[in-house]
Amino acid sequence: MLRFAVTLFAVITSSTCQKYGCLEGDTHKLKPSPEPNMHECTLYSKSSCCYADFTEQLAHSPVIKVNNSYWNRCGQLSKSCEVFTKKIECFYRCSPHAAHWIHPSYTAAIQSVPLCQSFCDDWYEACKDDSICVHNWLTDWEWDESGENHCKNKCIPYSEMYANGTDMCQTMWGESFKVSESSCLCLQMNMKDMMAIKYLLSESSEESSSISSSEEHACQKRLLKFEKLKGDEGEQTR
Repeated sequence: MLRFAVTLFAVITSSTCQKYGCLEGDTHKLKPSPEPNMHECTLYSKSSCCYADFTEQLAHSPVIKVNNSYWNRCGQLSKSCEVFTKKIECFYRCSPHAAHWIHPSYTAAIQSVPLCQSFCDDWYEACKDDSICVHNWLTDWEWDESGENHCKNKCIPYSEMYANGTDMCQTMWGESFKVSESSCLCLQMNMKDMMAIKYLLSESSEESSSISSSEEHACQKRLLKFEKLKGDEGEQTR
């Protein structure tokens, strides 16, 4: 499906890359920069680690493949499931913050990117009736000589492959993602992420594996302000 297995394990050797640059996948830039003409992944258009032309592959539905990785080995994804699959693809390829969660042992992998419980539950709900043939999308595909992915096992519904949203988020991409204990200091792959990122990338968050109550409170307060602002903007456009 996604060409995650190859790009995720490209070599990253620079500490500067980890803090200020991009992952060194086959479509990544060296450093993030604006991409005003993106066809998809526009969440990252102001500071993107992918080029606009890469997103052309995601601009039409149904998406059949990205590079040599087919998304339809168990049939076309439903529209709702495809939306979430694009969000994950966009984050890895284009987010200027993905390298913050670099894996300590596998230099191009990400580890424990905190996803919101609500995002994982919604993702599972969107895909539960679609079919899949791999449990871990990073390791369970069979790759042929041309670099295309194939199923090793039969296709079964997502709801049979994964118990729930938590199970799916924390096993589908190996160690790449985790479900956060916080409802605010986590990613939802939308505009609200900018507030969470502010606290997740702070020095205090880096030094502590636990979520401080002050950071949680500050994030929640900022989130409420953001939602009120968006609500007011919506009222003005009616």
